[in-house]
Amino acid sequence: MTQIKSLLIANRGEIAVRIIATAKKMGIKVFAIKTLKEPNEMYLQLADEVIEFPAQNDEVPEFLDVENIIILAKENKVDAIHPGYGFLSENPYFAKRCEEEKIIFIGPSADAIYKMGNKTIAKQIATKHNIPLLKGSYGNVKSYSEAEEIAENIGYPVILKAASGGGGRGMRIVEHKSDMQKMFRLATSEAEKAFNDASVFIEKYVRNPRHIEFQILGDKLGNVIHLGERECSIQRKHQKLMEEAPSSALTPQLREIMGNEAVKIAKAVNYYSAGTVEFLLDANNNFFFMEMNTRIQVEHPVTEMVTGVDLIEWQIRIANGERISYAQKDIKICGWAIECRINAEDVQSNFSPCLGTIQKISIPRSKNVRVDTGVREGSEITPYFDSMIAKLIVYGETRQKAIQTSLTALSKFKIKGLKTTIPFCKAVLHNKAFKQGRINTSFIQKDLDLLYYQEENEELLAAAFAVFSHVNELRNDQESQLDYEKGKALNPWLLNKRIKSL
Repeated sequence: MTQIKSLLIANRGEIAVRIIATAKKMGIKVFAIKTLKEPNEMYLQLADEVIEFPAQNDEVPEFLDVENIIILAKENKVDAIHPGYGFLSENPYFAKRCEEEKIIFIGPSADAIYKMGNKTIAKQIATKHNIPLLKGSYGNVKSYSEAEEIAENIGYPVILKAASGGGGRGMRIVEHKSDMQKMFRLATSEAEKAFNDASVFIEKYVRNPRHIEFQILGDKLGNVIHLGERECSIQRKHQKLMEEAPSSALTPQLREIMGNEAVKIAKAVNYYSAGTVEFLLDANNNFFFMEMNTRIQVEHPVTEMVTGVDLIEWQIRIANGERISYAQKDIKICGWAIECRINAEDVQSNFSPCLGTIQKISIPRSKNVRVDTGVREGSEITPYFDSMIAKLIVYGETRQKAIQTSLTALSKFKIKGLKTTIPFCKAVLHNKAFKQGRINTSFIQKDLDLLYYQEENEELLAAAFAVFSHVNELRNDQESQLDYEKGKALNPWLLNKRIKSL
């Protein structure tokens, strides 16, 4: 590396841990930001240098505070900033400020972020380059009466989307004309609160589509390639819960066509760095451009598993001005990968967040299993940040092998102290329709009989945990400690194996 010898991570949690691992492998010194909300988190222990964030401004959360992050970077003379995902990763102003202060922004240009971040501009660019789009408004819709007129022309159902949106916020499906006024008001209000921009556009709503996204990699010399697709159809309220690569829906021919369209729109905005072009795929294999995410994605590991390409490393190399060493023909998709997002959520209570402390965690480890996490025993899940605990990424030579390995890994993934989405992931993987690849964005509502799967001996294991905790409280003396060390006391982490051996 000739330029980037140090970088500041303007992020936290598992993505900070992920970036640190690759940066250290590349010999880059890593700076991390310490906040009062998470003073002892795992990523801080792994960084080379920890920077104290200045006195907190309640109106501007730490990882959204552009000017203070720039000041920290300059004071510590770092060469580059990696924004991770979320927070400031798709903020064109942040990218521009880095450029102005001669700090390398590990991501695309501010211009590309702005154009692809505004959904109406992105759609206009897609139209100009003949990329398939759903019928809808060419620009933002200014009133519900205008929305009604457009909906009458393209036919109901339609969907209203925030122009500056993402993550499912500012979106409303409109089934009938009588619903338009109410849904327009709700969509614009939510968009204003979430993005400080009430603008919305309208397009034809596709029932039960598949959500397919293509991983893009471009350099500053104009070279752009794709690394195949990811299937992201297992989602709830437009929030992704599980992903896989490749998609069981795509033939090699369709993959090539969609990949070429993804590359085309990336080139249209002179895109460099890692990015993702997202499409909807209908039941007849017609695909439509949705949006482009101008950052690394949460689900990027499944692409890394089937291609062998370290996307974080290439983000850094591209930011450093290096040429991509791959041609499109060099990218080979080998095997299958599945990612399960392990969130601290109570599935049986409508996926409500589950706050608290991780008292015990046992992470599965084997050749074809990867776990990206930013927590450990004692870590606290707070209301300040998202509820993700970890990402379980599993590889298999075939989709069926990947499913089975995922189930085996999930059965070994133990977390005590919080309810998680592990039972939900098991339910999906056991589902017949999922196993057959018959999935779409309505899968949870229409095909999943139970939202959680309970292991055969799960209740007994839970009871053992309770007994173990109670015994420890009553016998917390030297003798009981010696008994435990000699193997005489009950060890609940081995109990499941013992039960299965009976």
